[in-house]
Amino acid sequence: MNDPKYNLLAEDLDKQGIRIDAIKDLLKKQHVETPSWGYGNSGTRFGVFQQPGAARNVDERLEDAATVHRFTGIAPTVALHIPWDETDDWDGMKQYAAELGIGIGAINPNVFQAQEYKLGSVCHHDSNIRRLATDHMLHCVEIMKNLDSKLLSLWLADGTNFPGQANFRKRKRWLYESFREVHDALPDDTRMLIEYKFFEPAFYHTDLADWGTAYVMATKLGPKAQVLIDLGHHPQGTNIEFIVAYLIDEGKLGGFHFNCRKFADDDLTVGSVNPQELFLIYTELVAAELDPDTDTDIAYMIDQSHNLKPKVEASIQSVCNLQTAYARALIVNREDLTEAQEAGEIIDAERVLQRAYETDVRPLLEQVRLEMGRDPDPLEAYRKSGYFEEISRARVGGKSQGWA
Repeated sequence: MNDPKYNLLAEDLDKQGIRIDAIKDLLKKQHVETPSWGYGNSGTRFGVFQQPGAARNVDERLEDAATVHRFTGIAPTVALHIPWDETDDWDGMKQYAAELGIGIGAINPNVFQAQEYKLGSVCHHDSNIRRLATDHMLHCVEIMKNLDSKLLSLWLADGTNFPGQANFRKRKRWLYESFREVHDALPDDTRMLIEYKFFEPAFYHTDLADWGTAYVMATKLGPKAQVLIDLGHHPQGTNIEFIVAYLIDEGKLGGFHFNCRKFADDDLTVGSVNPQELFLIYTELVAAELDPDTDTDIAYMIDQSHNLKPKVEASIQSVCNLQTAYARALIVNREDLTEAQEAGEIIDAERVLQRAYETDVRPLLEQVRLEMGRDPDPLEAYRKSGYFEEISRARVGGKSQGWA
């Protein structure tokens, strides 16, 4: 029997002409990708805080990602970072992931960690360093082919810290030349997602500093190149939902890295500081998703390292926060919103959004999870499963992941 709170919500939506069955179908199809680097002992700028049960190798990272999917039902793929997740047996990795019930998602090249990249990678003044970085990205394209991955996710730390350090225009051309080579090497059914960041580690200028520079690069490269929005990579006060709408309308929004920009980087839980912003972003995404005249193919990925929170728990919490934001955006009364917008009724339009945002969608999500064969409370179910205690006993020793 349905929860009385769910029945009341269904009745309310029905009065507004919103079909709850259609909303449930969309919620069941939601796909959020978690990152392999979210499960190991990675680091902050200052050091690494070791956690019991943290994954020590790629197999254990796959196991944790599969656990998040087992309890949430909407995280069926995991993103890999190369060389952190490098292996000599790609077929074996793909098979093990399949046995765990997940697939491999985006491949993320690392062109920021090696000592050679101190002054840049594909924008470096030394052509040998540019070749090194480009070859690494081409290597990742081959990994994509081995793992049936459809996404190459690119972020560069390239930039400068001092006036006169480098020639901006030359660096722009070198960036394009490298990306062009990688773009042309991609299979036709794959995409490269270009991520931007307005500062850090470069503080004087960054070669891909904002959505405009990423958009220009993606447009010049062609249809296999799109922009990736990372919520942690904007100045405070940036209207990200506007960027979302603009890129969708240009057919160039390819993906998301969900986190929180309250931190200088991106390791805070998505929706933890400003859940209303997350709702407004999803409102634009859903508007495009429901528009029969708009084509979207957006990869939804989490990019968080969980340096303080327990890693698997934090991943489940992040996925659930995205479910909540999506559910709220789905129950926006689009007809009333359009009517208010076209009449110039600002207050009424805002009230339509407020009504959806303030609605308690937990009964809806609990019902969806039950219908998917999942526990209605994923986090509590995980805590009772004994998985954390099991991995804490088994995973002793090993080394930190990534730069740490």
